[in-house]
Amino acid sequence: MLNTLWLGFFVTAAVAALAQWLFAGNAQIFATLVEALFGMAKLSVEVMVLLFGTLTLWLGFLRIAEKAGLVDAVARWLSPLFARLMPQVPRGHPALGLMTLNFAANALGLDNAATPMGLKAMRALQELNPQPDTATNAQILFLVLNASSLTLLPVSIFMYRMQQGAPDPTLVFLPILLATSASTLVGLLTVAAVQRLPLFSPVVLAYLLPVALALAAFMAFLTTLSGAALAQLSSLLGNLTLFVLILIFVCLGAWRKVPVYEAFVEGAKEGFEVAKGLLPYLVAMLCAVGVFRASGALGYVLDFIRWCVDLLGLDTRFVEALPTALVKPFSGSAARAMLIETMQTQGVDSFAALAAATIQGSTETTFYVLAVYFGAVGIQRARHAVACALLAELAGVVAAIAVCYQFFA
Repeated sequence: MLNTLWLGFFVTAAVAALAQWLFAGNAQIFATLVEALFGMAKLSVEVMVLLFGTLTLWLGFLRIAEKAGLVDAVARWLSPLFARLMPQVPRGHPALGLMTLNFAANALGLDNAATPMGLKAMRALQELNPQPDTATNAQILFLVLNASSLTLLPVSIFMYRMQQGAPDPTLVFLPILLATSASTLVGLLTVAAVQRLPLFSPVVLAYLLPVALALAAFMAFLTTLSGAALAQLSSLLGNLTLFVLILIFVCLGAWRKVPVYEAFVEGAKEGFEVAKGLLPYLVAMLCAVGVFRASGALGYVLDFIRWCVDLLGLDTRFVEALPTALVKPFSGSAARAMLIETMQTQGVDSFAALAAATIQGSTETTFYVLAVYFGAVGIQRARHAVACALLAELAGVVAAIAVCYQFFA
């Protein structure tokens, strides 16, 4: 699947560039493609520099948590649930605790902590993989849930809107919650259907229903807050959680007689080794995405969608938000640029800008996640992971647009 997808980016870019040259007279298009190719290669290295520091830091702290028994304790508590959802993973396996920490960090918008935890979990799952180049069912479920993970506090979206002068930066808070919930639900249901997972098992429901009710109560509480209070709570809860988590790791390690400094250095060395092996996968995927975008293929797709919507006689305002939706699976930075551009050209509280912000907050950089998570363990055959992740992504986009029409139209 990844081989076909990667080749498809280049072939589509070539066709689009040829069309621009022959029909639009753009003789500079090939120079633009080459510039994008080398630009994305440079970006890959810049991303790697950030990953080196982040992975080294967090895998150091995670090694302390592992030696203190925290990860094993979480894994034992969740063993009955994961025994149904991931029957290939033994009860109490460390990967279960690491996955839980990753989901919690994603929900709170702690991306810097979520990625190292997720990579550590993926490597733990890879130890159980009988075919190292092919993704297992457990790895696919984890990746799809990671790529479609529920975000309770989209702090970055509030920040972008505040920077562009929005009078109420948190106006999109509830729409994002609803859209990201739809994305996560579709991701789980899609993988469950393909892998025939018993979602309605009493054990699974016993774990998931209380979580769903707690989330609903938390969402209801957040809707009672003012915009300023919500933004303040978002920032405080995210940063406080991050620092408290570090303190728990270190203090629990010290209480369990773990040599915390030595354990941190040991884990940090592992983080350095993990990051070092990611560069080829990042270069491959980001360069293909860069060429696809620079060729003008994205513009052709948007024009076609606009034409179809016009033909059906439907409202076309949402089409102006689609650049963010179309590039988000490929590049988070590109989607952020598209969002800011929409805010500046259409107005920060225009329908298009509100829809783009909701899409940005409820979707994930699917292909980046695929490249990083599967690249970290050398997986080349993704099986149904790409299709399930993209379906969850599509659900998030459709839900975001529908919710925005309900709230803002």
